[in-house]
Amino acid sequence: MAVFDTPEEAFGVLRPVCVQLTKTQTVENVERLQAQLQAVSDSALQELQQYILFPLRFTLKTPGPKRERLIQSVVECITFVLSSTCIREQGLLQELFSELSACLYSPGSRKPAAVSEELKLAVIRGLSTLMHSAYGDILLTFYEPSILPRLGFAVSLLLGLAEQEKSKEIKMAALACLRVLLFQCDCQDHPRALDELQQKQLGDLFASFLPGLSTTLTRVITGDFKQGHSIVVSSLKVFYETVSFIMADDQLGRVSEVPAKPAVERRVAELMVHREANWVKNTGDKLTILIKKITECIAVHPHWKVRLELIDFVEALLLKCSRSLIESAGPLLKALVSLVNDESPEVQAQCNKALRCFAEEKVVVGSRAFADVLSENLHSLATSLPRLMSSQDDQGRFSTLSLLLGYLKLLGPKVDFVLNSVAHLQRLSKALIQVLELDVADVKIVEERRWNSEHLSASPETPAARPWAPMQRRYFRFFTDERVFLLLRQVCQLLGFYGNLYLLVDHFMELYHESVVYRKQAAMVLNELVVGAAGLGVENLHEKHTPADPEELREIVTSILEVYTSQENWYLVTCVETEDVGEELTMKWAGLQALASGAHPCPPTSSPAFSKPSPTICSMNSNIWQICIQLEGIGHFAHALGKDFRLLLMSALYPVLEKAGDQTLLISQAAIGTMMDICQACGYDSLQHLINENSDYLVNGISLNLRHLSLHPHTPKVLEVMLQNSDASLLPLVADVVQDVLATLDQIYDKRAATFVSVLHALMAALAQWFPDAGHLGQLQEQSIGEEGSPLSQRPSSLEKGLENPTTAEDIEQFVLNYLKEKDVAAGNVSDLDNEDEEQSDPPEVEADDTGPHVEPPLPVQIQIATDVMERCIHLMSDKSLKIRLKVLDVLDLCVVVLQSHKNQLLPLAHRAWPSLVHRLTNDDPLAVLRAFKVLRTLGGKCGDFLRSRFCKDVLPKLAGSLVSQAPVSARAGPVYSHTLAFKLQLAVLQGLGPLCERLDLGEGDLNTVADACLIYLSAKQPVKLQEAARSVFLHLMKVDPDSTWFLLNELYCPEEFTPPHSSLHPVQLRGATRQQSLYSANVLRLLPELQ
Repeated sequence: MAVFDTPEEAFGVLRPVCVQLTKTQTVENVERLQAQLQAVSDSALQELQQYILFPLRFTLKTPGPKRERLIQSVVECITFVLSSTCIREQGLLQELFSELSACLYSPGSRKPAAVSEELKLAVIRGLSTLMHSAYGDILLTFYEPSILPRLGFAVSLLLGLAEQEKSKEIKMAALACLRVLLFQCDCQDHPRALDELQQKQLGDLFASFLPGLSTTLTRVITGDFKQGHSIVVSSLKVFYETVSFIMADDQLGRVSEVPAKPAVERRVAELMVHREANWVKNTGDKLTILIKKITECIAVHPHWKVRLELIDFVEALLLKCSRSLIESAGPLLKALVSLVNDESPEVQAQCNKALRCFAEEKVVVGSRAFADVLSENLHSLATSLPRLMSSQDDQGRFSTLSLLLGYLKLLGPKVDFVLNSVAHLQRLSKALIQVLELDVADVKIVEERRWNSEHLSASPETPAARPWAPMQRRYFRFFTDERVFLLLRQVCQLLGFYGNLYLLVDHFMELYHESVVYRKQAAMVLNELVVGAAGLGVENLHEKHTPADPEELREIVTSILEVYTSQENWYLVTCVETEDVGEELTMKWAGLQALASGAHPCPPTSSPAFSKPSPTICSMNSNIWQICIQLEGIGHFAHALGKDFRLLLMSALYPVLEKAGDQTLLISQAAIGTMMDICQACGYDSLQHLINENSDYLVNGISLNLRHLSLHPHTPKVLEVMLQNSDASLLPLVADVVQDVLATLDQIYDKRAATFVSVLHALMAALAQWFPDAGHLGQLQEQSIGEEGSPLSQRPSSLEKGLENPTTAEDIEQFVLNYLKEKDVAAGNVSDLDNEDEEQSDPPEVEADDTGPHVEPPLPVQIQIATDVMERCIHLMSDKSLKIRLKVLDVLDLCVVVLQSHKNQLLPLAHRAWPSLVHRLTNDDPLAVLRAFKVLRTLGGKCGDFLRSRFCKDVLPKLAGSLVSQAPVSARAGPVYSHTLAFKLQLAVLQGLGPLCERLDLGEGDLNTVADACLIYLSAKQPVKLQEAARSVFLHLMKVDPDSTWFLLNELYCPEEFTPPHSSLHPVQLRGATRQQSLYSANVLRLLPELQ
């Protein structure tokens, strides 16, 4: 709160200080005056303004050299007074402006005086405060022609400080003061609303400064990036606000061709500028050079705020100076559209907003001049695009494509003007085709196989779990940056949205058919054209433009689909290891090989399997990618048409299912993705729903094509995929087709067995899943609950009971009698009395209702199918191909699972399959032995007693012998041994022997054979996994014969001595009790507690 509120009181205090300062100009006197001013109210200061300013101004005007510190103190004191008061006289404003500017005057140089940074900063702040303190009317009268020399001097001083000073603070203050002088201040005190006459007066005045101001600011803007982004942002703002004010179309339209004669001196009149047509044209041409330099530099500035200001720069000049700066429109638009895909979200959003503003206000589309400029730029870019795409790096390609994308967004529907030019359409398309060329030299593409068919059904149940239009990762020859590919997709989508779709599709279809070199790229472009035409993911800046008509779009999609799924484009050679390649090579390779060899100059791979020239790795990779791109295209088409795509399912779904069963991983993944896209677009809940709803005509197609298998070799794959992704409701429809498959297999099993066996595997896996056996599930549940009813679980309780009640002599006697009786029965010494008792037993009663011969009910469909399949497997188990034998053993295993509840069908088939299975187990490749042992385990669990004697006679001796002979090898082997087939075979046999012994209920002799063979694997020298597997064998043996197992383990190592239960018995001495800790001790100690 001020102490002196009235002018009288303030005058009494300030008068002595002012008089003293007038007499003696020192820093101390100035500071004393400023200290007194702090205690005076603003109203009192306003009344005494000129009185207080007099000694300060007198100090500045005193001739002779003065200390910089004194001048700085005086300027700061003047600034303080001006900040608290208002200038009400034009003369005072002009005089103070001149006096403050003169503080930085250097007589012998155009540059600002070499004074301290503090003084420069004080003067700049003083000038800014002075202009803010002037009343609105007084400020406007300040800008009259007579002030031009003084104003020009101040502007040049500030520009010099902004360009040459090293201090960032001075640079920023100079630019801020420059904005104040040029009526660009953002504060509310400055008058903003100017009438037309005032605008013209200021424009004429400021036009004199335009050359120096624009060139200096251009040097500042394009200077070193290290000067700081805020300086560049401020310089940009001063530049475009000044230029857009002086060159504004509204002002220039009101300027007369005949200049008015100003009432000023001749020298001042010579400085005045008349903004007539010639001046506008010449100035516009010169500004174009500067603007181009600025935009090229700022478009790649590292700081996002500078690039953000560039958008305002472009927007202001294009909106306000569209006619006066018509030559600058090209560089300005280029700068704007280059920021469409800026890495900064703020810049990208602001750029899109500006483009939308131009589109809505018809600045581009409605103005012929701008549309022409854009078209010319697009023409020029299209002409140089192939060269730029091949010569630039990824960042350069990204910038060029961003520019192309921006032009397309801005031109909108007028893109057709460019596309109607054949030359430019060809250049644009060739550039897209060139840059989209894929790198197909990677051998991994053709190497990656789909060995496991189960992954097909592992796809998400709902399409929502998968994003729209997923793209497989692909590698291009000319770029590696994913952003470039994203831009290319957006460019193609915009072409499809705004361009003539019929023209574009026809043109790229011609390129598709022209050469194998262009086929993949043309397909990628076609896919994106359709997506864009539907308006999916396209930012439409022109509201009146609507997506393509659905009917027309469906016609175009239908024509593309026919090309994609045609024989020569769909069934391409993708591998040389399957049996169907021979036919494919015969039918197609002769025509494709010549084209492919020209497209991909890779060395051919030799293959002795075919007499025809075999395809190269590059050509097969190329074919794989072509099929994947076409599959993705079908998914895109489905999204583009929505539920209308259901009308095309009859022609599209069958080929996609063929590829979903392909052995090449990339193709299979792409096909599954396409099916998910179809589900999402057409409103199906899942793949199962899609297949079930369309199964009638799919099954019909399979049935027809099976009759001409040589023409349709991939037909079985469709049935395979249907089975893997459907439910039991499909079985009635496919039952007849399955019989057709089996009949076809009987005829050509020697040629295409692998394909048909894969179908049978999928069929049996589906039946096992659709019709699980209730009894089998019950067994599994009982096993999972625990072993409460097993002898081992009951044994501890009996032992505890025995411990509670001591053994008596009568108990021992009864035990011996029972043992002798059981021994006689086992030896066949049965008395006649026992036989008579058996003969007198009542015969079973005959049911009253059982009056006629028993008629078996018809077999369920799945049982009949499983029976037929298992019969084929019996014959195919001896096939010369290991791959087929392995697959047949898997199918056989599933057949046993499906037939487990129908013993009358299973047991005869098992009897017929047994000799071939034994041969696989005992005399085949280790892989086949592993798979056959798995089948043996399944048979043992389902057939039980039926298999016991066969197993003990034909298999067990050889398995035991193999375990014994291989044990020393595994005991000596190192850690690498666990990766060998021999180890895996040992492990599988050890893991399976225990369950087999338990399920087959083997006799004592066979159990001893198993125990002797597995005993050596309890050694600590064996690999850990083999020890664990051996322990599992003995755990199962405990369930079958716990006493023998206990005795065998204690003979190997006995950890405790046994005292007889009665004194009349002799002590028992086991061999294991005399042994020290051995290699078997650890495993025996872990097993024995299970028996207690």
